[in-house]
Amino acid sequence: MSELKFDRWRLPFEEALMAHNLAGFSPAGLYEPIDYFMNLGGKRLRPIVCLAAAEQCGASLSQAMGAALAIEWFHNFSLVHDDIMDRAPLRRGKPTIHERNGLAAGVLCGDRMLVQSYVFLAQCPSSALPVLLNRFNQTASEVCDGQQLDMDFEQRSLVEAHEYIEMIRLKTAVLLGFALEAGALCAGWSNQQSAPLYRFGEQLGIAFQIKDDWLDAFGDPSQTGKQPGGDVLARKKTWLWIQAQKEAGITLAELDALDDSERVKRSLGLFRDLDLPARSMDLALFHKQKALDSLSLLSKTAGPTPFFIEFADYLLGREF
Repeated sequence: MSELKFDRWRLPFEEALMAHNLAGFSPAGLYEPIDYFMNLGGKRLRPIVCLAAAEQCGASLSQAMGAALAIEWFHNFSLVHDDIMDRAPLRRGKPTIHERNGLAAGVLCGDRMLVQSYVFLAQCPSSALPVLLNRFNQTASEVCDGQQLDMDFEQRSLVEAHEYIEMIRLKTAVLLGFALEAGALCAGWSNQQSAPLYRFGEQLGIAFQIKDDWLDAFGDPSQTGKQPGGDVLARKKTWLWIQAQKEAGITLAELDALDDSERVKRSLGLFRDLDLPARSMDLALFHKQKALDSLSLLSKTAGPTPFFIEFADYLLGREF
């Protein structure tokens, strides 16, 4: 799916995002950094699929815009706090809030962004709000669970592949699943009716993260904007590393004496020797197919599903 096709939902969403920004609010020490971060850009994939799902299920964009805004604000809140925990100096090529404005600002700005997501959620259709609120809270809790597992893995010498899949399901995939589900709920669908869309997003979110890990290691830096092997340098236990450790018996400690360049070269070479680039993409495609299989369970009232199929192809085919 081309970026141009996304404009049907992206442009109205960006207009709503700008119309509801917090620029100029007081105190400036809180709101200026938030406005800075929200304007760093991003793919806006979650609000886009929320709005697209709402239309597929019979709602107008205005009916689902509150949910789309809530999801994007929550996502960005999680990034602000993730950056603090990861001690990341950059986000989308620009200084992170805690690097730019200090640690205390990063914590407080993230807190305020989380509150703002509930402000927007409250703008959803009143008939759907009780279910939406419950599902949003559950999703937010699971995202926090996934973040903790990710941090726990940094302290462990051995992580199993199935543990990694569960971690990315919680940290990344459930929010994409909720975005699709929320669109259906805003259209008046029940929990049961919207469940296949949630499953579609959840499985596609797992595939998305596996592809992201692949791009980090093997993508074209001119397209990804990332340094090849960034996850290796950060000692992230991705599926690639987990399989390499299991099959070759290598440990992180064995690489600690190497400089950054040699560490990346040796790790990526090992991944290739074990055919992990192709095998990781096979795993991503497996979860993509599980996502597509769930579409067969959608209510006939959802109409045709070309958008969802094209969206899945887009996520797995992207090179950035």
